[in-house]
Amino acid sequence: MGLPLLAWLVAPGHGDARQAAAGPGTAVPAAAGRVVEFRYMAIAAVVTPARRPRFRRAAEPPPFRLTDADVEIVRVVARHRLIRSTHIAALVGRSLDRTNDRLMRLFHAGYIDRPRAQLDRFPTSGSAHYIYALADRGVRLLREVDGVEFRNVEWSRKNREAGRPFIEHQIEIVNFRVALERAVRERSDLRIVSAEEMIAASPRPVSRNPFMLRTRLSERGVMREAAVIPDLVFGLELADGSRRNFMVEIDRGTMPVRRSDPDQTSLAGKMRIYLAAHAARQHERQFGWKNFRVLVVTTDRQRVGSMVNALRQLRVPRSAGPSLFQFATSGDLQARDPLTHEWPNGDRRSVALI
Repeated sequence: MGLPLLAWLVAPGHGDARQAAAGPGTAVPAAAGRVVEFRYMAIAAVVTPARRPRFRRAAEPPPFRLTDADVEIVRVVARHRLIRSTHIAALVGRSLDRTNDRLMRLFHAGYIDRPRAQLDRFPTSGSAHYIYALADRGVRLLREVDGVEFRNVEWSRKNREAGRPFIEHQIEIVNFRVALERAVRERSDLRIVSAEEMIAASPRPVSRNPFMLRTRLSERGVMREAAVIPDLVFGLELADGSRRNFMVEIDRGTMPVRRSDPDQTSLAGKMRIYLAAHAARQHERQFGWKNFRVLVVTTDRQRVGSMVNALRQLRVPRSAGPSLFQFATSGDLQARDPLTHEWPNGDRRSVALI
């Protein structure tokens, strides 16, 4: 309820003290040459709503009615595993403010999660671009609406267990995916062939890691099994129906380029596996592809140079050689999208994706 308040305006001087001594609501004769004006106002009590928690759901969620646009947001989050709010806004074609409002409501309603491992990335106050993941209620929603089947239904548990390095790596993958999707949207002669579409067309039964490439390598005369799983797989289909297939490696600069021990993971070791699997035509048997290339996105040009030098020293019989790989830095793909960027390959020649 508003509280009545007596306000007075008086020229500075003794009148201020006299009025204060008399108390509010008491008329006090003005001193000579002074004007006193009384105004009565009703001022409503101002109540500041409690701030909702950022990384746990509110005990009293905000009012919410699920819309078709909200379902599309949940689909986008499900497709990308972990995704930043700015990416979601770009993909659904809505303003960031409007998207953030719907994301907040979807989070507190239990359809999506904000993984807690991102907590130390945010200031204690002010706005931040949250990272979202699919929650268990979102899984049930997409099952009901789209008939989607998920191999793992405990997404909320997976989100709680996700550590910061994993989240940051996934966001780098999404940075590439979103840049590619937005670039292809501008082209009427091109479409993205998704990993899901590739899996459906695979001539082999789908395994737990459908894009894992297995091969055999010789180490000091001893054969050993080796495998690599790309961070991302996609195709680009042109207007004439032809297709180009790509596997993507996102490097955050944490893995050594070379190691003396072949049993320890290194970028040179991974490139060697790709070369050997390509030489064995593993992609034809496993995916039905005629060919593919490997795109490597890394931190800086110096690291690109180190990778190219290591690649050119690898000797894999009957392999495609250094030209199988094309390189870019994160900065390159911020300046230009993946389609217009000229990717230097292992032979140090610039090649576009299409």
